[in-house]
Amino acid sequence: MVRIQDMLDTATLDSGSTSAATGQDENIGQAAFDQHLDERPQEQQASAGPSNPSVSDAVADRLDVVNQQPDLKLVVISNRMAPFDPNKPQTGGLTAGLEPVVERSGAVWIGSSETPGDGIERPLPLVPTGAGHVARLDLPAADHPGYYRGYSNSTLWPALHSLPDRMSGSEEDYGSYRRINDFIARAAFDVRDRDAFWVHDYHLLPLGANLHDLGIERPTGFFLHTPWPTPDMIECVPDHRELMKSMLKYDLLGFQTNRDLNNFLACLRNHFGLESKDGVVTTERGQTRLQKFPIGIDPERFAEYLAAELSPAEQEKVSSLLQNFQGAKFAIGVDRLDYTKGIDKRVEAFNHLLAAEPGSISLLQIAPTSRADVDEYQKYKEDVENAINHVNAEHGTDEWRPIHYTNDSFSQTALARLYRAAKIGVVTPLRDGMNLVAKEYVAAQDPKDPGVLVLSKFAGAAEDFNEDEALLVDPNHPEEIADAILKAANMPLEERVKRWRSMMDKIESYTIHDWSADYVRELDKSRVTVPADQCLNIGLGWTNVAQMPLYRNHGEALATYKEIDPADVALKEAAYADENKAYEALEARLMHTQGRLWAIPTASLIGRSEQKPGAGTE
Repeated sequence: MVRIQDMLDTATLDSGSTSAATGQDENIGQAAFDQHLDERPQEQQASAGPSNPSVSDAVADRLDVVNQQPDLKLVVISNRMAPFDPNKPQTGGLTAGLEPVVERSGAVWIGSSETPGDGIERPLPLVPTGAGHVARLDLPAADHPGYYRGYSNSTLWPALHSLPDRMSGSEEDYGSYRRINDFIARAAFDVRDRDAFWVHDYHLLPLGANLHDLGIERPTGFFLHTPWPTPDMIECVPDHRELMKSMLKYDLLGFQTNRDLNNFLACLRNHFGLESKDGVVTTERGQTRLQKFPIGIDPERFAEYLAAELSPAEQEKVSSLLQNFQGAKFAIGVDRLDYTKGIDKRVEAFNHLLAAEPGSISLLQIAPTSRADVDEYQKYKEDVENAINHVNAEHGTDEWRPIHYTNDSFSQTALARLYRAAKIGVVTPLRDGMNLVAKEYVAAQDPKDPGVLVLSKFAGAAEDFNEDEALLVDPNHPEEIADAILKAANMPLEERVKRWRSMMDKIESYTIHDWSADYVRELDKSRVTVPADQCLNIGLGWTNVAQMPLYRNHGEALATYKEIDPADVALKEAAYADENKAYEALEARLMHTQGRLWAIPTASLIGRSEQKPGAGTE
């Protein structure tokens, strides 16, 4: 965590206005406060870490930026967790994104064990994983159905994907949802002294408020892996106002796309009359910053997957699948069996395609079963399978089947092989936060003979890949998907290489490590912790009224020190000790204030000439 000594050398926020708090006889201006700190003896800054050099936006290398990530002791919290085994299948974009972050950064990752528990609070079960630790919680069995199957996946999930007809659930679900969030927050209390908390996804929207209520007031950030809907759509969610208010207890809210960020800001305006200024929303709690952080993948690791050996069992599965195509062109779709993924529309597109060009191309659809205990998902599985059977019966022959469909899960190593073999990647969700499959498909391609990506314009990845790179389609129109697949199947090599190279350059220039480093660096700036009605100055930072006597004590001690003739070494040293003691008292109070500090301007703090007595002249 960057502390005050480091901040004196590194913080660089712009100045702003000031406002006076009630009940203060003396209004000490920000400029005066800055001046006192500017005039501190140089030696007293010696414990600070090295200043972070400014990096030119025009020439900065992304690797250098990643290496500048603050050295925070981070707590990551999500519902689902990664298996941390390359031979086991990932369970979605969230786990694929967070696994390398935890392994590299030394973070503590808290999440669900997916085993029902008795609700009794126990010490956090930390297990070393790479450089980090993982704690899998047995969430209370009594509330888990309402929290997970009910409010999270039958209410929030369809609403966030703008599918109100898919919404269901009971009035009791919201209570279970809040109680599970509170249970996770109490478990996280065991690691309350770590530097920052990074919470993930729609299962845990109110967790920041729970952490705050427990007195855990380190920087807290939230990242949404799904889309965020329009104001009229969020109104369909029971208790949506309370949920959104609880989200404003986070210091930093991260979204995948500009569309999601703008939708959330519109919801704040429509439902609360709140406006943002430069991406900052100010409430009675303090400030919440909102930003876009488009998640990426690790292309180097994906290259390793392509080179890695498969287990004998998976080698058999992959070989068996590929034998179905016998060297012919085929498209691949890899999605959880979820109604937001548009698999039914994709199958309908193949029906149109094969009616126009019989026997032209096949589809390999990998769709691991998802949330099988939710009625909506059971019905969707039946609909997809009926549609596939219809296409295969209508267009297949004894020797050839148009659609090969499996609910099996595959490791990333196996998927990399299948992506590379497929000449077309079909990623057509109705809505999606990002969709990392799109980026994984591109990363797996042969640079000399790459495949073509057909991508939904409503996936977050479409904000990264333009129409000159991917073939963008409306996933609700099967005819449009069919036309794009046919175009991809017949695209000349030169155009395929040009499109692929442009997408691959983007993937390599902004990886999962850039994403996490950018987010954590922004989270580290979240040092505003004091409610507005308890603040003396707002501008270059927020100054707690309770700290003003300590500020004045330090100012007086510093003034005394400066008035003493340097020739009087003994008296100068005694005054130095008094000034240092006063400064340490001020610093201790600042650190006690939730471990976070206001940002202090640095331009005037660099290049001081004053030194400790006896170390040189003034």
